Amino acid sequence: MYICNIILTTPMNKKGFLYRIFDLYYDGFRNMHLGKTLWAIILIKLFIIFVILKIFFFPNFLKQHADGDEAGFVASELTERAQGH
Repeated sequence: MYICNIILTTPMNKKGFLYRIFDLYYDGFRNMHLGKTLWAIILIKLFIIFVILKIFFFPNFLKQHADGDEAGFVASELTERAQGH
């Protein structure tokens, strides 16, 4: 809430693109009955996308195969593929 007060009290160009985007979301969610619930759903979805999917579907391939020499591993993989092996 404090950040919103700072943003709203600082002089901004009311015709500016960023101000219009901020005003759209701020005014829209403020006047909705389900605004807080929608923000909770958005945050849960972002958590699922960036944390859960990263853990289960995107393993750290370099850490598993490079044994501490990531740059050398990438260079050897690129040169092997460039030579056609």
